[in-house]
Amino acid sequence: MLLLALILVGAALIVVVRRLQAHRQAVAALRDALVARRALLREDLPGSLGPCWDELCGTAGELVAEVNRLDRQHSGQLAQLEATLGALQEAVLLIDAHNYVLLANPAFHAIFPKAGRILGERLELALHSDAFLRHVAAVREGKGRPREEIEFVDSRGSTWLEVTGSPVAALGGERGALLFVLHDITRQKRLENVRKDFVANVSHELRTPLAVIKGYVETLVDSHDTMPLADRDKFLKTIQRHADRLNSLLEDLLVLSRLESAQHGLARERVDLGRLLHDALEDFRARPESAGHRLSLSVDEAVPPILADPLKLGQVVDNLVVNALKYTPAGSRIAISARIRDADTVELAVRDDGPGIPESDLPHIFERFYRVEKGRAREKGGTGLGLSIVKHIVQLHGGKVWAESKPGAGTTFFLTLPISAAKKAAPASSATPAS
Repeated sequence: MLLLALILVGAALIVVVRRLQAHRQAVAALRDALVARRALLREDLPGSLGPCWDELCGTAGELVAEVNRLDRQHSGQLAQLEATLGALQEAVLLIDAHNYVLLANPAFHAIFPKAGRILGERLELALHSDAFLRHVAAVREGKGRPREEIEFVDSRGSTWLEVTGSPVAALGGERGALLFVLHDITRQKRLENVRKDFVANVSHELRTPLAVIKGYVETLVDSHDTMPLADRDKFLKTIQRHADRLNSLLEDLLVLSRLESAQHGLARERVDLGRLLHDALEDFRARPESAGHRLSLSVDEAVPPILADPLKLGQVVDNLVVNALKYTPAGSRIAISARIRDADTVELAVRDDGPGIPESDLPHIFERFYRVEKGRAREKGGTGLGLSIVKHIVQLHGGKVWAESKPGAGTTFFLTLPISAAKKAAPASSATPAS
């Protein structure tokens, strides 16, 4: 009897072990099917496991089918959203409740090319800006301003963005997601700074001669009965000199304003460059300020007539030569030359052997009101606008202008002009570099 009992117990254990092994295999098959997101078929399971497993297989299949459907719907929504946002010029950034990036459109990557692949990364690693992170926190708490201007600084310099943020329901209904629209206003900021600097410079340039005129006029009014005639003549000549300076300044400002006007054009015609330069140089030789200077001209015979505005081109030559005369001592040599640069371009150069320009000043000399030697420039009657006018006229012709100089070794101003008018002229903008 004991032996029979042992045999029965052993048979029962064998059956139980085999059933456990079958269930383990079924659980492994279910896990693999769920990971692979495919339906679990009854044929994938070993032997007969009972009706519970049949029901589980059906439920797992329905679950996998629903997950796949939602995944396809999510992918379709994401693709549609990316296609929509990809056409926007404004940068768009979507982050989740934990500051992980869910979406960034091409305009965002254009503004932040060094951000790389940021999908799935934390925002703090993608954008290194404390101001923007504070704005994100404020929007999440409902305290953010509707629009905020934020400066982003990197190795390329400063980028100003107007940021708008709001809470949204992210894809899949996730709570706490935030959507940000970033509009690049860097150019507007730069133009605003240029405008502020221009107003400040104009105010400063006008204030000095006006203060002198006002002071001398008040003295004349108060002491005209007792003032000696010699002093009165001296005061009137000083007033006249500063009034002439004011008039020159206003004339140059009007010229710049017309050059920067969108409606401004050029009266182009065939210009014999050699004749224009020769006439300009002869005119300067007759001027008192040229006394003691050696003026020379060299024009390559291969230089053809060019399509240009002769009056404005004459103004360019006039301003460059006047600039050389002002800042070189008597006995200095000023040489004008013209040559073929390539098949479509001629190059003009105005050289002097004066004191030269410091290297740190060269990038700025075509800016309005910029002077290398502030005090001496005013004494010589300069308005600080001559080279800026040169730059704008050359750009209107579709050319470039730049200067090369070394202290003590003189200065050379170069400008290139297209031979024909086929080359599109550059916009005469105050923010446009000279070369």
